[in-house]
Amino acid sequence: MADSIRFTLNGEPVEVSGSSPMTTVLDWLRDHRGLKGTKEGCAEGDCGACTVVLERADGRHEAMNSCIAMLGQMDGQAIRTVEGLLGKDGAPHPVQRAMAEADATQCGFCTPGFVMTAYAYASGGEPAELETIHDALAGNLCRCTGYRPIVEAMTKIVGIATEAASLPAPRVGSATFDGRFFAPRSVDELTALRAKHPEALLLAGGTDLGLLAGRSRKPPEAVIHVVNVPELNVIDEGNEELTFGAAVTYARAMPVLIEAFPALRPYLARLGSRQIRTLGTIGGNVGNASPIGDMPPALLALETRVKLVSVRGTREVALEEFFIGYRKTALAPDEVIQSLTLWRLREGESFHCDKVSKRRDQDISTVAGAYRLRIENGKIEDVRLAFGGMAATPKRASHAEAALLSGGFEAARSALAKDFQPLDDWRGTAAYRLQVATNLLRRLELRIADPTRPVEVEAL
Repeated sequence: MADSIRFTLNGEPVEVSGSSPMTTVLDWLRDHRGLKGTKEGCAEGDCGACTVVLERADGRHEAMNSCIAMLGQMDGQAIRTVEGLLGKDGAPHPVQRAMAEADATQCGFCTPGFVMTAYAYASGGEPAELETIHDALAGNLCRCTGYRPIVEAMTKIVGIATEAASLPAPRVGSATFDGRFFAPRSVDELTALRAKHPEALLLAGGTDLGLLAGRSRKPPEAVIHVVNVPELNVIDEGNEELTFGAAVTYARAMPVLIEAFPALRPYLARLGSRQIRTLGTIGGNVGNASPIGDMPPALLALETRVKLVSVRGTREVALEEFFIGYRKTALAPDEVIQSLTLWRLREGESFHCDKVSKRRDQDISTVAGAYRLRIENGKIEDVRLAFGGMAATPKRASHAEAALLSGGFEAARSALAKDFQPLDDWRGTAAYRLQVATNLLRRLELRIADPTRPVEVEAL
């Protein structure tokens, strides 16, 4: 018999049976609960009209795209919609009042999504600084171009007191919803399910997989949801290495990554929106093996190793050996990514990275580059150069690395053509991509020559 999905909705316990766990949270809220404030704009996690807030047991409040989140993912969670902000007497929440007083509503279609993003931002205690506010709003689009009053409202709501969510009692053991959605609670349950159902898709954050249920309305036949497995949620901050469980979200990983590698701050701020980073995971970004995923080039430059687990045991694979073809990996049918381990910077090393896309926010990379160098007495003694968007897989530029060590940056730029024969698509031609990668190496040269010299991040 299938288990029911249990979560907290606007502070009240909910138990769902009879609805497909593959239903998007957005469709369930609107069609089954009549909560029409949450809107569908794009159905692919870009516009933010569908934003709701996940309320964590530790008091964190995180904005989330409900259009690409599946109902089964909400088991054990707490969700708040715009209707849940109203007081018991129907009085508007301070965030709603601030939006109204600033005339920040315009046509009103996108307003509930902005309100929920603002609620998550305000409850996080972040400073009312424009850079932070713009980062918080990057996942919400206003087609009336009413951003100025929205930003004004955001400056007035910082520090709203919120309470930790009341979550359902934790489950003991694996859960199954509708016979197709498996939710293991231990690595042993996970590997047993994977061995039994090798055809099932592995679901972590679902920011990519969720498009099947949202935009395409063709949800997968079977899913194994991995985020409740403790071993996949570990963050280990060692003296020499960092290890992230495959189900660790970017929202959790970012503070650790940025402290270790400050160059990642602007880079990760462009890895989707806050709504995407709430659910999106490092393991998922690697596991889907997209040639234009943002994180793999950085992980390649940082010598990442991938730990794979199955009923047969565990094994470790260097990330550069994990990607074996377009959307293909070294993962066996019965294996799951358990964790990823990367080196901290050693003495004399520096790390830099760049993302080039058609627009700054909420866009997929045309070319992404990451570079780790060891410099001694003014000479580059070791280097790792990695790029995305330049081949069928994220890939190191081995010819350019060798040329850089033997002949300098000009030789490295010339050698890039031996490493990559980029694809042509609507994001950029092969010639454009090769020129961009060449320019990025020139930018790296300028950074190394004079670290105090500002290098424009966006312009090439």
